[in-house]
This record gives sequence, structure tokens and C-alpha cells, in this order.
Amino acid sequence: MRENVLITTGGSGGHVIPAMILYDHLSNYTDVTISTDKRGSRFLDKDNYNYSLIDTPRLKNILFLPINLILILYLTLKSYFLLKNKKIGKLISTGGYMSLPLILAAKMLNLKIYLLEPNMVLGRANKFFLKSCRKIFCYTEQVKNFPENLKRKMVIIKPLVRENIYKLNQFSNKRDKINILIVGGSQGASIFDKNLKNSIVNISKKFPLNIIQQTNYKNITQLKDFYYKHNVENIIFSFDKNFDNIIKKTDLCLTRAGASTLAELSVLNIPFIAVPLPTSIDNHQFENANFYKNYDCCWIIEEKFFEEKIEEVLNEILIDKSDYLKKKENLKKLNYQNTWNNVNQKILKTINEN
Repeated sequence: MRENVLITTGGSGGHVIPAMILYDHLSNYTDVTISTDKRGSRFLDKDNYNYSLIDTPRLKNILFLPINLILILYLTLKSYFLLKNKKIGKLISTGGYMSLPLILAAKMLNLKIYLLEPNMVLGRANKFFLKSCRKIFCYTEQVKNFPENLKRKMVIIKPLVRENIYKLNQFSNKRDKINILIVGGSQGASIFDKNLKNSIVNISKKFPLNIIQQTNYKNITQLKDFYYKHNVENIIFSFDKNFDNIIKKTDLCLTRAGASTLAELSVLNIPFIAVPLPTSIDNHQFENANFYKNYDCCWIIEEKFFEEKIEEVLNEILIDKSDYLKKKENLKKLNYQNTWNNVNQKILKTINEN
């Protein structure tokens, strides 16, 4: 008989995307449900994933703390009956405040709890529930802020990547123009919409470029017109369901440092320039990027230096390709034996252990 598993997620794409990947890993062997809040539901493919809505409030405003605590209590009871009615046997959390009522309910029901930490810094919700979980999936043993006495609970897996990413074949790098992908992730990156375009135009006078840039939908026409005016070939988009067709053509990526985005670029052996979001909790985006920097797979530019450094960095990469090619080779080494099946077997083995 197939076991019932619930994955709790929400908030941002950084939580929801790994939850969907976990769902795909488990769906052939268990009956899976995803629980998310309203924020997270924006990133969920509702047509292909069985899900429930548990809209946990953010607890930042202390003025609303009494109301929020009452709401958490209500949502915990709602979660309790959701888990009981669906006969859930195991719960997996991708972290974040939205997991709070479901994990509390799972503890009340004495369910087996598993955690996923996709970032290189242990999230606060995961740290809070670490003693209650059986195992926590991590991408490295060097996760920051992780208690030494609980490291026995770590299960190290390769970063979670959608199955179809493994199947993508990059186009040949022998082409007339260099394809640079500029993407801000689920939180967006307005810094890429400001003065970056001027640097791109300056560089395009020396090197033939094709710019593929994600931007706010309100900015699409303006950005297109700017690049066309300066004879820069471009593809400008806000959201593209066929993003796989874009990323597989990429030679170099300029990106924030969300764990899922960097994992996909890594698997596809695409060197990247990371501009970590400085306001990310516990500076986890910098640590995400620094993980790859330590393997000499990427470049990092702090946001406060972005405008003054980006043109210089791009010029250095394009003038002398040796550093770029070295990073590309290092990515290949980093992903040796990284396959969907290998990750799948490790996840299944872990949650099926008694």
C-alpha cells in the first residue's frame, strides 16, 4: 500500500521549487500532497500538483502578535485535521515560517518529520524543528549555523534540480554571438533593470552579444526598444513557461543567488556571475554563491559594487576566455555522477528507513 506524504512549503520560489522537485521524486512511489500559503501558490504549478492551502501569516509585526498567535493556533488545528483526514504518515518541510502549523500538527500526531535545507545557511524554522526531525536533507556538510551535536541527522544530496534539466543538451558554444542570460529569480532584481543596460551596450561594441533578460512586464517594451536602438540583439521576457529553451542556449548567466537557480546553472555547466541579494535572511544568498566560488565555478559581485564592477568583470571574461573555460570545467567536475536517479535513490532510501 502506498504511503501518504505531505510536503509543506510556501513563501517564495526558493521554497516552492524544491518542494515540487521533491514531489516529482516521490510521486511514483507514494501519494503526495503539497501544502503552501497564498504567496507560495503563485510559484506552484497547480495543474500538475495535488495541493492544499494553509495560509500562515508572517510574524514580523509585533503589534499583531496576539492575533497571529490565535491564527497560528487555528491553522495548527486545521493542519491537524488535514494530516489526519489524508492519513499522512510522513511530513517533509522545505523550511520557512509557513511550515510552523503543519510541523506542530505533525508532532501532535507523532508523524515522521523530515526537513530540507536548500541554502548554505540553516534556516530559522529548520533550526527550530531540527530536534524533532528524523533527517534533514542538505547539499553540503558545511551548512552555516548548524549545531554540531545534530549533524548526525544530515543526509547530503546533490542540489535538487528538475528532472528535465538533466535531459537538456546545451547548444554548441561555437556560435557567432555570446548569449548572456540576465535573471533575477522569483524575487526579481530591479538592479539589473537600471544601469546594466548601458554597460551591455558598451561591451556590445567590442563583442557580439545576444542578451536574454528577465524583467518586470511593465519594463519589457522600454528595454527592448533601448537594446534595438543600440543594435544589441535581445530577448526580453517577464515569465516564460519555456524557460528551459532559454537556459540551454546560455553561455554566461548574471543572476541573484537563489539555491534553485544556481543548482540548475551548475548542472548545465553554465558559469555565472552572482549578485547575492544583500537583504536575504542570514545573508544566505551570499553563502549559496560562495559554495560555488570555493570550487572556482563562478564570480561574485556584491550589490553595493555592482554598477562600478560589472562592466569590468564582463570585459575580463570576454577578453580572455581561459578563466571562463576553467570554471566550466570545474562545474563538470562538481556534477560528476549527479543524476536524477542517484538523487532519487538517496531520498527514497532515507525516508523509507525505519
